[in-house]
Amino acid sequence: ADQMYGPKEDRKLVIVLVGLPARGKTFTAAKLTRYLRWLGHETKHFNVGKYRRLKHGTNQTADFFRGDNKEGVEARNEVAALAMEDMLSWMEEGGQVGICDATNSTRSRRNMLMKMAEGKCKIIFVETICNDQDVLERNIRLKVQQSPDYAEQTDFEAGVRDFKERLAYYEKVYEPVDEGSYIKMIDMVSGNGGQLQINNISGYLPGRIVFFLVNCHLTPRPILLTRHGESLDNVRGRIGGDSSLSEVGEVYSRKLASFVEKRLKSERTASIWTSTLQRTILTAQPIIGFPKIQWRALDEINAGVCDGMTYDEVKKNKPEEYEYVNSLISLLLLFPGNKGMSQDID
Repeated sequence: ADQMYGPKEDRKLVIVLVGLPARGKTFTAAKLTRYLRWLGHETKHFNVGKYRRLKHGTNQTADFFRGDNKEGVEARNEVAALAMEDMLSWMEEGGQVGICDATNSTRSRRNMLMKMAEGKCKIIFVETICNDQDVLERNIRLKVQQSPDYAEQTDFEAGVRDFKERLAYYEKVYEPVDEGSYIKMIDMVSGNGGQLQINNISGYLPGRIVFFLVNCHLTPRPILLTRHGESLDNVRGRIGGDSSLSEVGEVYSRKLASFVEKRLKSERTASIWTSTLQRTILTAQPIIGFPKIQWRALDEINAGVCDGMTYDEVKKNKPEEYEYVNSLISLLLLFPGNKGMSQDID
């Protein structure tokens, strides 16, 4: 964390999201927050929409967001300033990276934020741009389904119409970023064919942010997890090993392939990851149409001298190890809220 920037740069950084609604700003902000925390930087996500709802409620119609609605503009700028003030106060107490999540769609709004940050922290604008109408339609419907702004709206399609009207008002006054330090993410939904434009970006952490965004996807994608099909060692009750599948395991692999084909047919960039062990490779074998990657880090933990033994053989030949493993499994089966239950591994 001490190497956040070059030696002459401020050690406080504000990432200001910019973009029209339904362009993946909040999704990007959440991803950046997790990534920067993982790097070891004290990071906090400030969502201006939450400030607006706390101060003005959740029942604003699209008219509240009109560019010619003076009261609405003032109210939205006020909550943006409140969020920025909270962020700067948090930084004074030790915070390193603040993420300002809002449309910030006009130069006047962005200038206000830059003036507030002057002499206190560095600002980088991250603008998300999406021109894919299919993606936008999906994002709009997801937004109406999940946003607290429409929690009390019983007519889903009416909510969609209201959100599209709100979006149209934003489009009328939208001014793309061309000032200061910025990163523009243009049509990077799929991770292929998009553009990343950067201006006046330097330093260690800003460079890491650019690297992360290059490899970022703006829309949620499914991650499906499954165990391998039953192996011959499973049938024999043996630990570890590298055996092939049983007949039951082969049936499972075929059913899995059918499921994956239906579930991921619209996922153009999906891939199949397995360990390097036979039982996982053979489970994935019937799946076609996707690249397959074998990754040793997914291998089952090595059973050491107990590899290939049954649990009865471990209990007989390695009683101390057996009791130790059994105690660990018992601990894992202690559930919050009850007295737990124990289960012997045999």
